[in-house]
Amino acid sequence: MEFKIEKKDNHTLIQVLEEKLDTHIAPTLKSELVLISGNGEKNLILDLSNCRYCDSSGLSAILVANRLCKNANGTFVLTGLNDAVERLITISQLDTVLNITDSVDVGAELIAKAAK
Repeated sequence: MEFKIEKKDNHTLIQVLEEKLDTHIAPTLKSELVLISGNGEKNLILDLSNCRYCDSSGLSAILVANRLCKNANGTFVLTGLNDAVERLITISQLDTVLNITDSVDVGAELIAKAAK
């Protein structure tokens, strides 16, 4: 299993269980995101604590999630970044666009505040 998807009260938590978010799993992640969004979910937390590596297709999936949430007037939170993934996001200047938190709990608080 590549992901664990958990529906919470005010958001859906997606945990990537693979060590690499790359061309092998990014397309599957994108289709999951579209399905979740199509079901009316507008708040997502993407937990990458298991990820050691992310490539451009992984970044693309992250941006799809961000756009789907924005279009639905929801909130997208990225959490659990390790150094390598965080560096990639900073280099791509996505740290200025994305909500990035240290933990799932902080991400959930951010979504709760945004919903008010």
